[in-house]
Amino acid sequence: MSTYYPRTKDLTRTRKSVTDSPPSSPSPTDKNYRHERLSRYDSSGESVTDKPLGRTSSYTRRETRLAALNRQDQDSTTKDYKKMYAEALHENEKLKSRLQDSKQELVKIRSQLDKVTQRHDRISERSTVLESEKREKQALEKRVSNMEDELKSLTELKSDNQRLKDENGALIRVISKLSK
Repeated sequence: MSTYYPRTKDLTRTRKSVTDSPPSSPSPTDKNYRHERLSRYDSSGESVTDKPLGRTSSYTRRETRLAALNRQDQDSTTKDYKKMYAEALHENEKLKSRLQDSKQELVKIRSQLDKVTQRHDRISERSTVLESEKREKQALEKRVSNMEDELKSLTELKSDNQRLKDENGALIRVISKLSK
């Protein structure tokens, strides 16, 4: 290492300048290193050292296959997303139609329930009315029976009254004959 970096005052200044200088200004050694690295590649970007060994072509083929697979995966995922989206839309439409059917069925069931409730109310009203009518009928029947009893007693009284009138008339005649 001492052959590459002789210990002199200039080296100390260079190290300080490298550490003190901002990273945007590359040092001359960085430029040489980059040039040396670029010179190892030919114009196609492939390594010169790899070409004679045949690694580049297999590497390139592998990269090409991977890129094609990635494209196919991307295309298939895109298609899959489109397919999934279409399926989701189709399923959504099915669910919407089922929801509409359910709503219509619910409306029908509610109307049937209302009809049944109204019938039940009418029947309960009728039963209430029937009960009240029964009570009224019983009350009227009692009144009629009472009135019939009164009529019977009245007819008896009339007949008693008539009999008494007849007897009174007969007595008056008898007394008038006796007084003559």
